[in-house]
Amino acid sequence: MIDTYSVPLTTLVKEFHLEVAYAATDFASIRITVEDVARPGLQLAGYFDHYEPMRLQVMGNVEMSYVSKLAPADRSAIFDRLFAYKFPALLIARDIPPHKEMLEMAKKHNITILRTKEATSAIVSTIITYLKDALAPRITRHGVLVEVYGEGILLVGDSGIGKSESAVELLKRGHRLIADDAVEIRRVSTSSLVGTAPELIRNYIELRGIGIINVAKLYGMGAVKLENEINLVVNIVPWNTQEAYDRLGLEDQCTEILGVKVPMYTIPITPGRNLAVILEVAAMNNRQKKMGYNAAMEFTEQINRHFDENLGKI
Repeated sequence: MIDTYSVPLTTLVKEFHLEVAYAATDFASIRITVEDVARPGLQLAGYFDHYEPMRLQVMGNVEMSYVSKLAPADRSAIFDRLFAYKFPALLIARDIPPHKEMLEMAKKHNITILRTKEATSAIVSTIITYLKDALAPRITRHGVLVEVYGEGILLVGDSGIGKSESAVELLKRGHRLIADDAVEIRRVSTSSLVGTAPELIRNYIELRGIGIINVAKLYGMGAVKLENEINLVVNIVPWNTQEAYDRLGLEDQCTEILGVKVPMYTIPITPGRNLAVILEVAAMNNRQKKMGYNAAMEFTEQINRHFDENLGKI
């Protein structure tokens, strides 16, 4: 199930050091639910078709200078109609003071007015970036997320199969832990996923027979990381002699998470297999593929050339 998130307006005010020119009576409970912001240009001219009142509204030098040239009665009428749409808040950029008519209509319609000293384009881009991350679609998956040679590897498989033990072995080899047991995955763009740990269990690993360990305190802060892009999914399964496993790596397996396709390996394990070494190789091999080199394809082409060259000699 995909979780939906919202951002309290108070959090946005604190994060970007915004000044509250007028606080609505419900200021503390207002939440932002969409990642885009709007600059009400056409709306100030009376055009409200396709208007998005769910967005945070931002007015800069252009919009404020336009309404400044209007008569007070016209300003009142414009803000009366605009604020009637009950959007979350209006942010004025460049430290421009709000008009008297704006404050009057804000009080009438109970709309919060904010101010910032930042340039309009700068504050708009930074707020959108912040909201895209904070409101990204997300899901929680059972697994372990580790960073190996810069690659984020999500280990999945049945409970007790050895995911956490493999993570500890990777920690000893200088790699880093992001999450154990539960991984919060966010879709930050149409092609990338970022994983992190729930705050309650961040930096902890559960090892059966030993219990809970704090990785940051046991191995140092260099052994943990807050979040990482998920570049590869490794499904760990018990070895089954009846199963045919891919031995060449010609088939590109993928799994889909939140609509994003991620490369996947299925690794069977038996006693004696060093899973940490295999995961290191998987990480390096995945990096090579992203850089355009595929060892399996090269090997196959080499075999085909060998048979073609020797076909007439037999």
